This record gives sequence, C-alpha cells and structure tokens, in this order.
Amino acid sequence: MHSFYTAGKPSGENALVRDQVRALGAAGHDVELFAAHTDELARDPFYPLRAAARVASGRGNSPLAALRAYAPDVVHVHNLFPNFGRSWVRHWTGPLVATLHNYRPMCAAATLYRAGAVCTRCPDGDSWASLRYGCYRDSRAATLPLAWAGRRGIGADPLLARADRLVLNSRLSQRTYRRAGLPAERLTLVPNFVDAPGPGEDQGGDTGRWLVAARLSAEKGVLELLRQWPDHEPLDVIGDGELLAECRAAAPASVRFLGQLDRAELCRRMPSWRGLIFPSRWYEVQPCVQIEALAAGLPTLAFEGSSVAESVREHGTGLVTQWDEPLAPVLQEAAARFPSLRAHCRQVYADHYTERAWLSRITGVYEEAARAAGGRPTVAL
Repeated sequence: MHSFYTAGKPSGENALVRDQVRALGAAGHDVELFAAHTDELARDPFYPLRAAARVASGRGNSPLAALRAYAPDVVHVHNLFPNFGRSWVRHWTGPLVATLHNYRPMCAAATLYRAGAVCTRCPDGDSWASLRYGCYRDSRAATLPLAWAGRRGIGADPLLARADRLVLNSRLSQRTYRRAGLPAERLTLVPNFVDAPGPGEDQGGDTGRWLVAARLSAEKGVLELLRQWPDHEPLDVIGDGELLAECRAAAPASVRFLGQLDRAELCRRMPSWRGLIFPSRWYEVQPCVQIEALAAGLPTLAFEGSSVAESVREHGTGLVTQWDEPLAPVLQEAAARFPSLRAHCRQVYADHYTERAWLSRITGVYEEAARAAGGRPTVAL
C-alpha cells in the first residue's frame, strides 16, 4: 500500500515502492499495489479539507474491503499520508509490515529539522511544538491536523502500534525510532536497493568535477555548501527547489546548475564525476542517490550528522567532514583518495544494496511477521 506523492516533486519514496513491487513480482510473488495518487485526488476542490480531516481523525479511505477480497498473506504499508485513513489497521488481522521512509509519525515536517538544525521537540514530549512553529509547509493551519493526530505520541499511532514488523532503512533511523519508544523487537533493518548499472554505465573516467544531486531546500544543506565552496573547485548541481535563486547567487563561477535529470540519465553519467558531495543537514533515512553512487563506483564526501555519513564511515566509501572544517583541504584529500575507492564502492553495493540482497531480507521480514501474527486468519470476517 502506498499513497503516492505528487509527481510535481521528484520522490525517491515513490520510485522505491515501484521498484520493490517490480522486484517481488519478478521473484515469483503475486503482488497487488493498493495505491492512492495525490495528483488525481487533488482535482477535487474539497481535497484539502478532506485530506486534513482524514489525517486528523485517521478515518476515511479504508482499503479493508479490497484487502479482504484479495486475501494477501502479508500487507506491506509504505505511506498512508494523506490519502488513506489509519484506523482501518486495527481491523486487519493478518500479518502487517510497515516501512518508515521518513520521520512523519513523530514530526509534522517528516524531517526532524527546523530553523537550521535537527529538532526533536515533538518526540521528546512537546507534542504541540509543531503547531507553534507551523512545521508543515510553514503553516499552522496546515500543521494542525498532523499535530492533532500526533498529540498522544508515537505509541498511539494506529499503524505503528499494529504492525507486526516495522522496516527501517538505516541504523540512524532505527535508533531514532527506538529512542522515541517503539519496541526494538519489532524494528528491523532492511536497506533499500537500486538497479545494477546497465551496460556501459559502470565505465567512465573522472572529469574532475564534483557532484551534488539534491532538492534545493533548507534541510538538504546545498545553500550552506555553496556559501563555502572554493571558487577553484568545479561542481555540478543537479536538482531544483525553492532555494534555487539563493543557491545561484551564493555559488562561485566554478559551479554549474544542470537542473533536474531523470534517474536513468543521472545514473548513466555518475561515473564521470569525481565524487558525490552529500551536505544534508537532517538525519535522512536512506536516500537513493547514495546507493546509486555506490553502484556507479562513486565515493561520497558526506557532512556529519546524517545516515549517509554513518554509512560512509561504516563501509569506508568516502570521507566524512564537519561543517566547521575548512572545505578546500578536505576536497584535496578526497581528490587524492577517491580514485582508489571506486572498486570498493562497487563491491559494497554488490554486497549490501542489490535487488537480490533486498529480496532475501524482505521475505525474511514477511516470514517473521507471519509468525508474529500468531495464527490469526489472514482474512478478517
């Protein structure tokens, strides 16, 4: 199950769901995608009011009838916000798995980021902080349904309380949800996957240019990166967003803005860059671009504080730096070390982030969920 975000903004989550449905089908499983599409539903002039009521109450747009007709062995929920209700999960008696792609169950903005820094006020007990600050879309009115839904804390979330297994994609997100109070025995780590490089995609030489591929918004840190980017280092910025004009104004002449590239074209060109720069200022979960870089043999320079920085350090696939550290010498060190890391990055991808590795892990999770369901019937009559 997945509520698809609008196509107007690139969504790694949407792409991951489609990839996972395809991978399960290719492995021989019967898969049905129960979807709601914001772009279609938003044509209704009353959509904002309906969506707000659905989020605040948890009621509305229940898939129970369709699920009972299909009678699946396992239901796997990715995203219900804002187009599915949540209360229906209490009435589903079969095995239920949910992937937590972001931090929305404990943060109206879904990022645990506010005013230039990580913010954990809401999961720390100040449940109305999001409303005071208007954390969702910088609007108290838009935030109110989310604040009301989360007023009793993460433990009261119907989906999180009901799921037999909760899938996290990074160790940082797993720790974060555990600190927020979710039971460790239901949290399981399953990293995402991306497709292996196609013919010719894994070849290419280092052109000497660095790469940033990110949404140009505050939590992604691109603006702060450009404000301290050395004027002699060539950098390509791929992406768009509300901070585009500010990013252009802050960038030295050595920076090129290439706009949006579709996923296939970005992956095809990745081996030609010197390294991926990952300046995100929020925790992240597990962005696709980092795995795509590994598949292309592209090392990463990450800034401390994100799940990507932890992954780079754990697997030795690049360098991690601090925001207060001078950037020019770090880039010089990275330029010297990264060529020798390309083969290692490809091997880390092959060991941890392939479709086969994901299938093995997720089917194991489905089996655990079925056992945890304790013999409940898969169809609620």
